[in-house]
Amino acid sequence: MEMSDRYCQGTRVEASRTLSHGLSTSIATDPMTEEILRDDLRFYFMSPCEKYKTRRQLPWKLAVQILKIFMITLQLILFGLNNQLVVSYKEENLLAFKNLFLKGYSGVDEDDYSISVYTKQSVYDSLHYVIDQYSQLRNLSVGPASYAEENGEFLPLIICKKSYKRGSVEPSEEPYDIDAELETDCLALDPESSKTWRMNNASFFELDFYRLVDIEITFALKGINLQTVRSHELPDCYTFFVKIVFDNSCHSGKVKLTLDFDAVSSVCKNWKISGTAQKSTHYLLIFDGFVIIVCLSSAVLCTRSIILAVRLLQRFSSFCLENYNQKVCEDDQREFLNCWYILVIISDVMAVIGSILKMEIQAKSMTNYDVCSIFLGTSTLMVWVGVIRYLGYFEKYNVLILTMRAALPKVLRFCCCAGMIYLGYTFCGWIVLGPYHEKFEGLSRVAECLFSLVNGDDMFSTFAEFEQKNTMVWLFSRAYLYSFISLFIYMVLSLFIALITDAYETIKGYQTTGFPMTELQRFLLGQKEGFPLQGQEGVGAECGEAETVHASVMLCCCKRYSI
Repeated sequence: MEMSDRYCQGTRVEASRTLSHGLSTSIATDPMTEEILRDDLRFYFMSPCEKYKTRRQLPWKLAVQILKIFMITLQLILFGLNNQLVVSYKEENLLAFKNLFLKGYSGVDEDDYSISVYTKQSVYDSLHYVIDQYSQLRNLSVGPASYAEENGEFLPLIICKKSYKRGSVEPSEEPYDIDAELETDCLALDPESSKTWRMNNASFFELDFYRLVDIEITFALKGINLQTVRSHELPDCYTFFVKIVFDNSCHSGKVKLTLDFDAVSSVCKNWKISGTAQKSTHYLLIFDGFVIIVCLSSAVLCTRSIILAVRLLQRFSSFCLENYNQKVCEDDQREFLNCWYILVIISDVMAVIGSILKMEIQAKSMTNYDVCSIFLGTSTLMVWVGVIRYLGYFEKYNVLILTMRAALPKVLRFCCCAGMIYLGYTFCGWIVLGPYHEKFEGLSRVAECLFSLVNGDDMFSTFAEFEQKNTMVWLFSRAYLYSFISLFIYMVLSLFIALITDAYETIKGYQTTGFPMTELQRFLLGQKEGFPLQGQEGVGAECGEAETVHASVMLCCCKRYSI
């Protein structure tokens, strides 16, 4: 006990010598320069309201962010409503074309194909049905669909059949004579000469099914989307490049028919619309331009704040190095890098790009709705996530941010280990269970199925859909599913929640007893006797009198002091 007291006394003497040396070094500094630096740092870490109370500086960034939230959200809603009209128009046209050109279509796709046939006569009937329906399109379709034209002439319907170059297959005999090289024969049919199609091209429609791989029919149709007129916008004209495939590649006795199309939007020619459509389009373009100006202003203000933070860090680093011969710790350096500003700048850039694309779509100069949706949707997500930054200034509202910040490193390390096990189960399930269960047919589907099992979804159906055709695979599926569910739900998921709960309890404790102080915080509070901390951690650890700096680096500056 006496030796411990002597050791602590000696440690205190060494600490006092070190502290007095630091103070003697700091005496040479200009007090006015130190106070100016401290005031600038305090002001930088203040909330917008505190900055207004201290120096009457209007919170321009906060005002711009609030305005931007409402404008970008309104812009997204307007674009989303228009995009819904486009998506519904394409989906309904696809359904209409399937009912028009596929004989016997029930209105629901069978699987990843539209319909299937099993006899030669059914194939011929379906093939002739497509041609006949195409030739009578104007009399059959209730929509404004017509043949596409180019240079005043109708684009032809093209039929291509792909077959093995040579083939002779007789299941009752042993020898098979097949040339794996494929050959393609195509035939172009004009809608105006539909009456002579079959007579003039009878030999083309004679199919050798043992050689036939697939038949592909392509044609182009025109359509116009008049829904946008009701929302006071100009209509869109579309060209539908329709493709119908008769797939016989498996030669299993089942020919699968698939219909799909690519829709290309273009500016309607020779249109005349009375009403307010043109005026409303101009108003939307002006609104989008104003959104771009607001986003650019936000990006400039945030960039200015980042530059100011870098300059303050350089001043603070020079001050510590010149007066205390100490470098600023990495944790304090990261405190100057405000990731929220980077998030806002990225969202502003994406919002500007999305707004430009939206203006191009409004002006009918561009038709790619999907790219525009990605930019506008992601920017809106980031803008709303950025609101959490301002809630973080209130102690009772920033628990989520602090908990995520504290738990993130441990969670990432834990996910890396758990991910290896998850990938192992994914590959194993795909290769073993894929031929026997539709949820395990592809790697992405296996990963999605396992993720839903971890969350307790669709468990019984996953077990029940395994058929007992192969006893060994059925037994393996039981062992596979039971082991995965037990391991990930009872162990992995519980440990994952425990990591987050532990971080939350740590944050709650710090909010009660106070957060560990760092060099930057001590400097802001003007506690010269405790600054710098580097070189003095051992004093607190051995004697228990000096405040210990916690090893959790992400918590070092979570709570910013504003004076």
